[in-house]
Amino acid sequence: MPGRLASPAIFQAGRADMKPISLTVHGAIDYLAVVIFAVAPAIIGLSGWPAALSYALAGIHLLMTLLTDFPAGVTKVIPIALHQWVERIVGPLLIILAFVAMTETHARAFFVAMASPF
Repeated sequence: MPGRLASPAIFQAGRADMKPISLTVHGAIDYLAVVIFAVAPAIIGLSGWPAALSYALAGIHLLMTLLTDFPAGVTKVIPIALHQWVERIVGPLLIILAFVAMTETHARAFFVAMASPF
């Protein structure tokens, strides 16, 4: 349903002035994230395991987006609420990983930027 909010009220915790995005916009952002993760190693010079992580995240995010029950999904088997919770968990983990395990400044900055909310 294109006019539906991004998630049920239980999943909209946050600042009172936050406005949820539509599921259509969420899907577009997801596909954009896939492209960014896929091209980042070549564009910004990621190598080694940060490059492998970027490629893995591109593939996993593409698969999850294609399988989510929302307008951007093709085979709608993953509930949108689960999709959103996975994103809420992966984002902070990427930030932690960037600071704990990445020594290259550009790799750290990339993963922090990709994990940060808009």
